Amino acid sequence: MSTAAGSGREAGPSWSWPTPPPGGWTADDLDRIPGLPPHTELIDGGLFFVSPQTYFHMATLRLLERALEDQVPEDFEVVREMTVTLAKRDRPEPDLMVVPYSAGTGPRQTSYEPSDIVLAVEVVSAESEERDRDIKPRKYAAARIRHFWRVEENNGLPVVYVYELDPATNTYAVTGIHHDQLKVTIPFSLVIDLTTGGRPPRQPEPGESPAG
Repeated sequence: MSTAAGSGREAGPSWSWPTPPPGGWTADDLDRIPGLPPHTELIDGGLFFVSPQTYFHMATLRLLERALEDQVPEDFEVVREMTVTLAKRDRPEPDLMVVPYSAGTGPRQTSYEPSDIVLAVEVVSAESEERDRDIKPRKYAAARIRHFWRVEENNGLPVVYVYELDPATNTYAVTGIHHDQLKVTIPFSLVIDLTTGGRPPRQPEPGESPAG
């Protein structure tokens, strides 16, 4: 058992954190830095690590992903756990993105270009509020990603804030705040029941009335 020199206490584990180069990390570095935890993002040249996922975050992502996969046009796909390279020192990972199949470059692809992104979605967590509400939307808009959804929790259910890019200012304008049901026609027609929490409706047991 080792102790800290002269302290009489046990020494803590020896951590080795990546040391940024002068000017910070670049987007290309994110594929080469050893030992990073999953879903590490690069924003303004700094590394951001993800905290443990909540049930709300998981269930909401599952709900949106399934609905998008069922309803987006056939030449688009829904991707998650992938980054978008916005600039030299910005490579965030939206919770979900909708991209054309033609944007795929092969099995070793790790990132997309902003011009590939039809829709970016962020589900807000307690530790990511500032990034999801302010920093990342500003950067998505500056990179001309036309459609963005921010999803918040209210009494256990998702509320979807829908934004569209104003091309005159390169900023987002809110086009709707959706409770209970998300219904849009842009960038494609879509209807999502937001009250299911990512779970299919419960089926009654044999002999049980539908009201349960």
